Amino acid sequence: MLVDPKADPVAKPLLGVLRGERPAVPPMWLMRQAGRYLPEYRALRADKGGFLELVYDSAAAAEVTLQPLRRFGFDGAILFSDILIVPYAMGQDLWFETGEGPRLAPILSDTDLSTLKPDFSRFEAVYETVRQVKAALDPSVTFLGFAGSPWTIATYMVAGQGSKDQGAARRLAYGDPARFGALIDAIVDATVTYLSGQIEAGVEAVQLFDSWAGSLAPLQFERWVIAPNAAIVSRLKALHPDIPIIGFPKGAGAKLADYAAGTGVDAIGVDETVDPHWANRVLPQGMPVQGNLDPLALIAGGQAVEQAVDNIRAAFADRPHIMNLGHGILPDTPIAHVEALLSYVRR
Repeated sequence: MLVDPKADPVAKPLLGVLRGERPAVPPMWLMRQAGRYLPEYRALRADKGGFLELVYDSAAAAEVTLQPLRRFGFDGAILFSDILIVPYAMGQDLWFETGEGPRLAPILSDTDLSTLKPDFSRFEAVYETVRQVKAALDPSVTFLGFAGSPWTIATYMVAGQGSKDQGAARRLAYGDPARFGALIDAIVDATVTYLSGQIEAGVEAVQLFDSWAGSLAPLQFERWVIAPNAAIVSRLKALHPDIPIIGFPKGAGAKLADYAAGTGVDAIGVDETVDPHWANRVLPQGMPVQGNLDPLALIAGGQAVEQAVDNIRAAFADRPHIMNLGHGILPDTPIAHVEALLSYVRR
């Protein structure tokens, strides 16, 4: 549906696009828009002393969620939390090493998996963050919740940390698919609980991040990316049929169309390595698309980012589209470049 630019404005432009509308100007938010490139975020993070301390202080997490909205006026707010809250609530120890990132006690055996004692009360602080943000959010802004997809979460749970090739999880998936499948099933259950709670607390759409989807061979991709995400989508739709779900399979490449068709997501995020003109040809007609501006183009700014924006908008001119990055905004991104991007897109 093409929206007449002279008509009354859409109450929530981003939510409208997720439901199939095509406004004259695409709505916009940025992955990791609440983060280290903002001085106000760095100050609050330093005050709290640690990442988990910030996530679990609902008032502080709500403040972080709202910071980029105040500064830039984005069309979407993304909940400030972390994808590893799910394994933490599943009973796995989680901590953050300074300068090194997240650490989990690795899943090494059947015994390790069976001894996990889920404690879904660990989701409650996140739900309280949602409630506080919802109460403070401008009515025109769409509130997005999120979770990591099962494959990506499993890679951290098996290895205990991030890795370049997700080798530990891939070896386990090939060598003991029954055991790995049990882990994936447990993550699916926890993720449905987590996202349903976010929705009940006030988010209006959710995004599934499969950050490491690109590391799998085609048959493994079908089994460990498409099937688990389809299970989450099906179960969430049964509980909350009106809530749009965005799938973001980073690195999916040629498997992007299979993901879109096989998972049942309402919209799909496209990373910066994908040719948007190709994506427009192969994705289901009318499916909303999000992305796929290169975060490094945003750092470069000027002509580089303007050419990229023009190319993306031309590719998705006949399809519902949300302007976003192809992955998270980088910490050294100049604030002036974000302001210029918004001005260029909205101009």
